Amino acid sequence: MAREYRDRIYIRKDILLKLYEYGEMNQSRLMSVCGLNNVKHKGILDSMVSKRMIDRREEAWGSKTIFKYKIAQKGKILLEEVLQRYEDMFPRDGGEK
Repeated sequence: MAREYRDRIYIRKDILLKLYEYGEMNQSRLMSVCGLNNVKHKGILDSMVSKRMIDRREEAWGSKTIFKYKIAQKGKILLEEVLQRYEDMFPRDGGEK
């Protein structure tokens, strides 16, 4: 079975789009709805937090701490003004217009 490769720019767009659509989500749910691996793609989330594209907060849940994410204003602007235009010009299917 062939696996489809997704460029990091599209991974970031998917994260921003899902947070925009769903609001706040915990890390497991966010990774699940984006089709990402928790271990492999956690660095992308960390990078987006450090660049203030998304906000992360800790929440105590019993004896565990969970992370919740939501899109930041900078992420909304990036999604609307850059990433959506990029995908319009270079669709994921690789087809040229």
